[in-house]
Amino acid sequence: MLQIDDTIVSLALIEKKFSCDLSACKGSCCRYGDTGAPLTQEEASTLDRIWPELKPFLRPEGIRAVEMTGTSMKDIEGELVTPLINNEECAYTILEEDVYKCGIETAYNAGAVDFIKPLSCHLFPVRIKRYRDFSAVNYEEWSICRPGVDSGIKRDVELCIFLRDPLVRAFGQEWYNKLLWAAGEYGRYK
Repeated sequence: MLQIDDTIVSLALIEKKFSCDLSACKGSCCRYGDTGAPLTQEEASTLDRIWPELKPFLRPEGIRAVEMTGTSMKDIEGELVTPLINNEECAYTILEEDVYKCGIETAYNAGAVDFIKPLSCHLFPVRIKRYRDFSAVNYEEWSICRPGVDSGIKRDVELCIFLRDPLVRAFGQEWYNKLLWAAGEYGRYK
């Protein structure tokens, strides 16, 4: 583990190779899971605000799921998450050919909304768990992401490099620079 400011960071972020390969995994992280994608209260409020502009980008079954449960919901543990279609796939997914993609991100790229997607989705397969005095930044190794691991190895891309933008979004550029410095030092002494 590394400590950067008030975060504890798994060494997997600098040791593991990763680069999403949507053509191989088909966007399985948007389709399978125990619950919807984790949301902050601010993100839930944002989804409420942008719903009218977001709706035209979604599939009918996603729209129905949101209209039934709301733009966010609480899971079994009382945490805010995105709603699901048939208790399986995120209500905000779209299908392009046979690949699940984020409809929120599609709307963002089209200039229709000002929110790229939930941070938990942007960071996946990394998750942040916030505690009272610190945050833990961990890599979740899922079998559905094996194509991303294989692609990262083939392209020689570290997980922290692949996730640069969402890590900067979560913690800021200065924090990210410290992570890269720590990775360099770790590599020198490993």
